[in-house]
Amino acid sequence: MIFATLEHIFTHISFSIISIVITIHLMNLLIREIVGLRDSSEKGMIATFFSITGLLVTRWIYLGHFPLSNLYESLIFLSWGFSIIHMIPKIHNLKNDFLAITAPSAIFTQGFATWGLSIEMHQSAILVPALQSQWLMMHVSMMLLSYAALLCGSLLSVALLVITFGQNIDIFSKSNNFLIKSFFFDEIKYLYLNAKRRVFKNTSFLLFRNYYKYQLTQRLDYWSYRVISLGFTFLTIGILSGAVWANEAWGSYWNWDPKETWAFITWTIFAIYLHTRTNQSLQDLNSALVASIGFLIIWICYFGVNLLGIGLHSYGSFN
Repeated sequence: MIFATLEHIFTHISFSIISIVITIHLMNLLIREIVGLRDSSEKGMIATFFSITGLLVTRWIYLGHFPLSNLYESLIFLSWGFSIIHMIPKIHNLKNDFLAITAPSAIFTQGFATWGLSIEMHQSAILVPALQSQWLMMHVSMMLLSYAALLCGSLLSVALLVITFGQNIDIFSKSNNFLIKSFFFDEIKYLYLNAKRRVFKNTSFLLFRNYYKYQLTQRLDYWSYRVISLGFTFLTIGILSGAVWANEAWGSYWNWDPKETWAFITWTIFAIYLHTRTNQSLQDLNSALVASIGFLIIWICYFGVNLLGIGLHSYGSFN
């Protein structure tokens, strides 16, 4: 009874804090950036991390095994992974940008786990024989941490594509407007007479805006690559440890189970992404496009088997 109460308290505290963090972040974006509020949002993410940690530890104590045996527990752990990714020590100049990725990811994941799943799915049943192994913590935790890192890195790549696409649209629109106006003599004269008056006023602003966009896209590209590289490492360790565990449980290292197949597809997609980073001509937009595809593949890998409820990994299904 005490553990259930503690779990309930930690769940609502973490969800409430992350909701406040997102509200503060939106205020900073829509109104103006306030240093005190920005610091509060950073502290809020740390408090969220400790709240979810308390939830997992409480569940671990009263269940007697690491809480990764069903879909609800894996979603809570995934939300915990998002909070860890946010607190990577080396991410300093990207903290404010990264918060726009990690905070919504954490709240949506935890919100779906808490209110999107039935109460029966929150309860942890007796572990099936395949899960009664010391590999449970190693394999599943590595896979979920890889999902968290790869999803965050992919979302940074999606943001890069959106910003770059919007910038290209602006340039294209300005080019078209200039071409249209150039067909009319009056418009040419108007542009000529007003060019000198506007040049000093607009040039500095445009240069600043373009420089800011350039810096932002460079940061997004840099940290997308770093976070995806981290996630790819976790994914590789998770797949290898899963193969060893499968050999112990089912007598074969690889069975082409639907979950295994999609894990291999996910690994291949992000291996292609890392390969594009080695080619200078394929970096930036091409690699970001591959990572965006990988974002969809991860969700198929994570929820595909759970929706179908088939295969050797069907113990995590919605049924």
